[in-house]
Amino acid sequence: MCQIPCTELYLHQGPVLSKHKIINDPIYGFIEIDDPLLFRIIEHPYFQRLRRIRQLGMTDLVYPGAIHSRFHHAIGAMHLMRKAISVLRSKQIQIDKEEANAALAAILLHDIGHGPFSHTLEGLIVPMAHERISLALMEELNKEFNGQLDLAISIFQNTYDKKFLHQLVSSQLDMDRLDYLTRDSFYTGVSEGIVGLERIIQMLNVVNDQLVVEEKGIYSIEKFIVARRLMYWQVYLHKTTLAADAMLLNILRRVKENPAKALDTPVSDSLRYFIENNTSSDGNGIPSEALKHFVRLDDHDLIAAIKSWISAKDEILSFLCEALINRKLFKVKMFKESPNDSMKNEVVARLQEQFDFISSESEADYLIGTGSVRNEAYADNGPIDILMKDGSLLDIAQASDNYSITALRTQVEKYYFCTVK
Repeated sequence: MCQIPCTELYLHQGPVLSKHKIINDPIYGFIEIDDPLLFRIIEHPYFQRLRRIRQLGMTDLVYPGAIHSRFHHAIGAMHLMRKAISVLRSKQIQIDKEEANAALAAILLHDIGHGPFSHTLEGLIVPMAHERISLALMEELNKEFNGQLDLAISIFQNTYDKKFLHQLVSSQLDMDRLDYLTRDSFYTGVSEGIVGLERIIQMLNVVNDQLVVEEKGIYSIEKFIVARRLMYWQVYLHKTTLAADAMLLNILRRVKENPAKALDTPVSDSLRYFIENNTSSDGNGIPSEALKHFVRLDDHDLIAAIKSWISAKDEILSFLCEALINRKLFKVKMFKESPNDSMKNEVVARLQEQFDFISSESEADYLIGTGSVRNEAYADNGPIDILMKDGSLLDIAQASDNYSITALRTQVEKYYFCTVK
């Protein structure tokens, strides 16, 4: 059994699937849950926590509809995985029932390691990527499920013989990306993110144990790559979202550097744990005590704490929290090159003059956000190979006659500087 106490509220044997369960998804319609293991995963407290983790962090401050959760996304990705497996089986790709269920479990659990506000605070609460935390939680669940997730974990880690199953979970063209582009486009109302996912899935095939796309799907792949680029600039890297993210990061940074002042107001026990402890890997992954608190932590802990910190004696913390809660966001400027020091010096001087509680450059830093963002529409996580009619394989950049696809291989970097208006 898992040693993490949060499962004490969970029945020893887990829920029993007496019949097919149906989830009504606003994008795909009815999604069927017909396997007891998948049902146990979904009903487990670790997975139910994803209902309380927003998919897009602070993006609802730009697009008010973007309040969908990681739970939505994981269920949707599982649905697309089932469709992809069905298509591949129809093309005589051998995937037995055990492998299919393991792939479904792997995609269902691929984001279970996300913390509050998803990517916004990744690496700050626990200094490691969410994939590593996902693996740690999958291993804990596997103990509880008596080894039923062995194959799913193998697929997740890309150690299973059939490599294309891992590619369906994590690759340049996986079910994760197909769902989040479609879902994020739906909830933000940004139509540029819409992709032809039905056609893409129908054109999937496997050659030499690698996931490929048949030539008839080439235009859908072109649109997928362009849509991904547009969604990054319009949604994921939107400048106002960057400002909100910077403010949230500065709040957490201020709290961790001055915990005594922050903890004189009520916060949850698990948030208190991470404020008071600098959690790091013990060489074998996340320590068990940290993992115990992590699975109790979600967006609500942070939102409640930020509202509480408005009354904190720390004036810098109070100012930031009040501004974020009431959407008085930093003003952002974007640059093609990193801004020089003179800009920051001018801002620091203005902030010291404007606010009595800012007496030094180090304090002014909490009212400033800087950094860079990169957009790689088609440059990471392996190629997308096109299966030509003559049986040859070509990278999409070679197979396409759309020159912009080749151009999208180039990483575009922009710099931002934001501060109080």
